[in-house]
This record gives sequence, C-alpha cells and structure tokens, in this order.
Amino acid sequence: MAMRTLLLCSLILLLCTCDRATSESDPEAEKTAAMEAPSTPAPEYAMVIHGGAGTILPENMTPERAAGIKAAMNAALDAGEAVLKAGGSAADAVEKTIWVMEDSPHFNAGKGAVFTNAGINEMDASFMTGHDQNAGAIGGVTNLKHPISGARAVLEKSEHVLLSGKGAEEFSILQGLETVDPKYFWTEHRWAALQRALEGEKVEQEKIEGNRIIEEIDRKYGTVGCVALDKSGNLAAGTSTGGMTNKRYNRLGDSPLIGAGTYADNATCGVSCTGWGEFFIRYAVAYDVHARMAYGNASVQDAADAVINKTLVEKGGTGGLIALDAKGNVAMPFNTPGMYRAYLKAGGEREIFFYKE
Repeated sequence: MAMRTLLLCSLILLLCTCDRATSESDPEAEKTAAMEAPSTPAPEYAMVIHGGAGTILPENMTPERAAGIKAAMNAALDAGEAVLKAGGSAADAVEKTIWVMEDSPHFNAGKGAVFTNAGINEMDASFMTGHDQNAGAIGGVTNLKHPISGARAVLEKSEHVLLSGKGAEEFSILQGLETVDPKYFWTEHRWAALQRALEGEKVEQEKIEGNRIIEEIDRKYGTVGCVALDKSGNLAAGTSTGGMTNKRYNRLGDSPLIGAGTYADNATCGVSCTGWGEFFIRYAVAYDVHARMAYGNASVQDAADAVINKTLVEKGGTGGLIALDAKGNVAMPFNTPGMYRAYLKAGGEREIFFYKE
C-alpha cells in the first residue's frame, strides 16, 4: 500500500513537471498569455505637431525666441484639443491647429513664410483624411491667409488632388476662403534672410541681441504640420510651408505632395514631414512610413525611425517627421540637431520639445 502511494505521488509530480516545462517553452502559450495580458488603452483622442527641423540648439536660441515659439505651439495644441475634446473631427482639429501656426511669424508657413528669389512669398500645403485616403493640396499661392484651408478645400470640393499658382488662388476665392494683400506676409527677419542669400553670403550664424540663431533653420527646413486622432478613431494629417528661402522657378518641395510630405490611413498612421524636400520626394517618405506598417507590420515608431534615420541618412537627406497611429502612439524622429515638435493625449498628457533629448 505504501509502495502504491509512493508511485502515485511520483507520477503526479512527473506530470506537473512536464506540464510546467511545456508551458514555459510553448510559443503558442506565450502568445496567448501576451494577448490576455492587460495593455495600455488607446486614448480618446491624440494629436502631434511640428514646426520645422534644422540646426536648433540651446546655445543658439534667445530666451525670448524660445518663449515665443513655445507659446505658439501651446496655442496650436489648445486649438486642436478644443475640437477633439468636444467630439469634433480629426480634420477640423488639423485645420484649426495649423491656422494658429500659419498666423505666427515664428514658423515658415503663412505669416512667417520665407521669400523666393523674386522677393515674393509662395506657399504650399496638403491635407489628407485617413478614413477614405482622400487628399487635397495647393502649391505656389501668394494671397491665401491660411494655405491649409486651400488644401482642404481641394480635398472636399474638387475632383482634383493638387492645384497650383493662380488657379489654386482662383479656386480658393470661389470657395470663400480668406485672402490678403501679399504684403501681409512680409516680415523683417525673412526679408533679411533673402538679402543675405541674394548677396551670396554663406552665413552660418547671425547675432541677435547678443545671441545666435542658425540660418539653416529657415533656408530648407521650415514647415508646420499636424496629425490628429479623433474620438471616432479617424486620423487626418496636414502640412503647410513657405518653402525654401531664395527658391526659383516656382519650385515645389514635398509639402504639397501626397505621399512625400503628408499621408494618412486609419489602418496604419498619419504622417507630416519637414526637411529637405527634394529627398522626401525622391523617397516618398510619408508613404514609406505607412507602407512599412501595412506590409511589414512595423510599429509606427520603428517605421518612422527606419525612414528618417536609415533611408534618408544613407541618401544624404535631412529632416524629420511626426506620425500618429490609430492607437494614439506617437513618433517624432529627426536626423537634424533639433525639431520643434509636440504632442498631447486625452487625459492631460502634453509635451513640447525643441532639441535632442
């Protein structure tokens, strides 16, 4: 009897040991356990913005300039969050957010747009909605106070995707959008930057009240953008820019080109780019982030990092991007010394960054 009891206990112990070993080494068991583990819930809404990338360093920034840029970015976030918090659409949030940045002289878009070689301001913008992949864009407009609204109007009220120049202006007027005298866009620091370029000066730094800023910020990299996720789970993305200082021949960069500077798809992410536009066009940067997620199952962070810090770096391209997926995950990679960027999520989470952290 004692021997039988001993054998039975040994058998039970052996079975338990085998069961435990199987559970520890079984990939399916591990996968099931991971799926059942609690995860961070997606926020009700989220938003991410950028105000351009470039040689943005603490030692080259005046306290007054830094405070002004931060205030403008907070105001932009406030405008977008007011829409999202009230249950508004991601598209409305993107437009309202970019309005604020287009009204600020701190960014190369709208009021702060840089000058062309001819001494005028030519602005570009694009807009895309993630639920239907509809898109609209305008290029080379000179009198539209809010170019992002022109891009959205093309998306919603035309059969086209991209309108440019006088035609884009005429279309915008027909849609009742606000126009201004081109003199509205004149700012002293942008005009001075053009004069230096025209004189052939290769200025790396300039003195402003005893402090330095880097000219390269304004020459190639200034752009504003926003990606928003609303309570319905829809994404939208928009980008607006004044282009490149001293540009000629009605040059267009990536900002008005869908797939290069802007992209949105609810199944993957929304993207807005800033940087040396020619490279972003050649390598379809915004679309590439989406494609890596759609076809390679990459996370939004991994996809964005690969494009900005591998593909572009290998090809000599510089800049950054913001991206947001349908779960509220944010990516903000850049390969320049700095990028004006910020995000917020429902519940009060909000961060603003200028430099490499």
